Amino acid sequence: MHESSDYALPNGMRLHVHRFAPLNASPTGLTVLMLHGFLDSGATWDLVAEPLARAGHEVLVPDLRGYGDSGRVGAGGYYHFPDYVSDVAALVERLDRKRLALVGHSMGGTVSVLYAGTVTDRLERLVLLEGIGTLDAGPKAAATRMRAWLEDMRRIETWRRPLTSIEEGVERLARMHPTIPRAAIEVRARQLTRVDASGQLQWAYDPLHRTTSPTPFSLEAFKTFLRNIKVPTLYVSGGNIGWRLLDESERLACLTDVTHVDIPDAGHMMHWKAPEAVADCLLRFLAS
Repeated sequence: MHESSDYALPNGMRLHVHRFAPLNASPTGLTVLMLHGFLDSGATWDLVAEPLARAGHEVLVPDLRGYGDSGRVGAGGYYHFPDYVSDVAALVERLDRKRLALVGHSMGGTVSVLYAGTVTDRLERLVLLEGIGTLDAGPKAAATRMRAWLEDMRRIETWRRPLTSIEEGVERLARMHPTIPRAAIEVRARQLTRVDASGQLQWAYDPLHRTTSPTPFSLEAFKTFLRNIKVPTLYVSGGNIGWRLLDESERLACLTDVTHVDIPDAGHMMHWKAPEAVADCLLRFLAS
């Protein structure tokens, strides 16, 4: 069963959460919290979430702040990784589940690492789908990134222009994800767009997400979070067409208990292209 609820968090943010509940299966008592990636939304986890629910797990999938049907920051606000971590922490406290597994894809995986490496006693399992941080920018990139951010902010209004039709959305997604079957792209385009109050079709994310973050990613800082994680962790990669970091093995070595599974030809958007294989990996890991 798929239903949705809105949760008002203590920090003032409203999170929209998709819930996939066990129907005919015996409940396992495990809640699986799934975090989506960049320019995605919780809705596109459906083909992975449904098999997990059929196996008896409760699956909760939030739209992260500024995505899908969740709240957006106000005028003058911005989106930083600590904001996502704060939202996840508040949601976990609000849900108050006894047994919890966290699954994160890409950006959502990075958020998962930051949360799991900070609140180390709340999780039973962790799953990262090509979500172990981004390229190491280092302090030397700070001024360059700030300059790029300012330039992006000056042209933010160009990214607020509405789509002319759902077909335009399909074509743009298809160009961005050329290995994903067309039928899947058409479904995702409808999940990732919304008609706004003025009747115009827009992407279901705040255009601020498309700007260059002014804060450089620090690999050394990120590794401290990886080293703090003690729960069994599954890392899933998408083969040669996935988003594979050159130092992937070095980052994974920071984890205390990690299993690496590669799904050939699944690509970075593996939950779109190979949802059955992803769900199978998760089911075996959660049951092990």
